[in-house]
Amino acid sequence: MPFINSGYAYREQIQAKGESVLSHLAKRHPHSDATQWRERMAQGEIELDGRNCGADLPLHPGQWLQWNRPPWEEPEAPEGCEILFEDAWMIAAIKPRGLPTLPSGGFLQQTLLMRVQQIFPEAVPMHRLGRETSGIVLFARTHAAAAELQIAWRANGVQKIYRALARGISRQDIHRITTPIGLVPHPRLGQLHAATPNGKPSLSIARVIERHDTHTLFEVEIQTGRPHQIRIHMASIGHPLVGDPLYVAGGGPHPNGLAVPGDGGYFLHAMRLRFPHPASGELLELKAPVPSELKTSHELNS
Repeated sequence: MPFINSGYAYREQIQAKGESVLSHLAKRHPHSDATQWRERMAQGEIELDGRNCGADLPLHPGQWLQWNRPPWEEPEAPEGCEILFEDAWMIAAIKPRGLPTLPSGGFLQQTLLMRVQQIFPEAVPMHRLGRETSGIVLFARTHAAAAELQIAWRANGVQKIYRALARGISRQDIHRITTPIGLVPHPRLGQLHAATPNGKPSLSIARVIERHDTHTLFEVEIQTGRPHQIRIHMASIGHPLVGDPLYVAGGGPHPNGLAVPGDGGYFLHAMRLRFPHPASGELLELKAPVPSELKTSHELNS
């Protein structure tokens, strides 16, 4: 059934003066044009310092501008999520493929964050997975736990292992991928993370675990956390993920420019996290069951 959320109030504090309300909204939030923003004002959805405002009213620093967006129908998403681990400091949840980690792209309540917070209201995500990537997402339950986990993440103290199904037959058993990742032009989004010489240093280690007639099954360890890193890195070595509509061989976006990061079709699973417990320091390893599409022949037959 369609899921209708309860609406949301987007609130921001004005930093500069001079622009009108309408000009500011149209420039800062180009997902809607000036006509659409004017219609929202006419419907009483836009407030300045708690009061309805006109389109031409000039803005001043310190004022609060708010869009009271009415409830809307969110895109379809799988139901539920599984709690893999729980203690007084943290939670690990298994995100299903097709469920966003955080609100974005029309999703507000149909997210892993909201589902976890229904059970653990204090939970704060320590990282995120792409909408079509399944697997383990770690949440902190206390400020102290979050601080310790952030220290471990920055010090490369968190080992992250994924399963990925890639096009082509890999001739090498192990690939050490250092392709820089940064923003490149994109016709629909303006900019998109992809392989680029001007990007940030990035490191992935991809190990072959099974070869098939037209594709290769990899385990990939990422030692940096760039957006879409595995998708970009595997494409950069000539093995884009099977079914990925966005990244092509070389690590750039598809030349037709139609796909965006949330589009599905590929198979990528965060299967293992290994890290020091934020309270005890004891090394903890969490494993999420592997989807059938990413299992080896031996795993499928056992």
